[in-house]
Amino acid sequence: MSESPIRDTAVPTRKPNIVKRMYLWVLHWAETPYGTPALFGLSFAESSFFPIPPDVLQIALSISKPRRSFYYAAVSMVASVLGAILGWYIGHALWVGGLEYFFVNYVPGVTEESIAKVQEMYAAYGFMAITVAAFTPIPYKVFTITAGMVPISLPVLIAASVLGRSARFFAVATCIFFFGPTVKHYIDNYFELATIVFTILLIGGFLLIKFVLH
Repeated sequence: MSESPIRDTAVPTRKPNIVKRMYLWVLHWAETPYGTPALFGLSFAESSFFPIPPDVLQIALSISKPRRSFYYAAVSMVASVLGAILGWYIGHALWVGGLEYFFVNYVPGVTEESIAKVQEMYAAYGFMAITVAAFTPIPYKVFTITAGMVPISLPVLIAASVLGRSARFFAVATCIFFFGPTVKHYIDNYFELATIVFTILLIGGFLLIKFVLH
């Protein structure tokens, strides 16, 4: 009596999606001698076009060397601000290169008047908008590119970027410096929520001050 062939019932492993693969690629730099240059490059790129936030690598590097946590935060901040400047120039180049013409002539409901209104609003609240975006999970590149399209002045972009990015990256560094690897779980699970709560309070403070002054 012949034996029946044994079927392989193992479930085939599914490849992670593109975002997960990019996340793992970013994370692997922490295990190489090039972690700091990679952090600089990632922070620079994330402010203008790259989708993965630099916090991922900053946390991994800081946990491996907690005493250098603030150094890694400074690297992230400086590179991110430089990347924001690139984002500004990308937006500016697109706008003067014909994007405004495209919106006015081919997008229903968009007029020169409506664009001017958006520009006025961005001029009035641009600093707050950029600061909030720099600190929160909102994709920062959207705001840096838009700032160049509106345009908002480059010094305002730089000042808001320094403020918002410093608050974000040094908050992470402070947690890891004082609490070490044990805080990683809380950063991974609750940091984004904390930034959203902080942002709501920040915006509320701005509005309260504006109400009092008026």
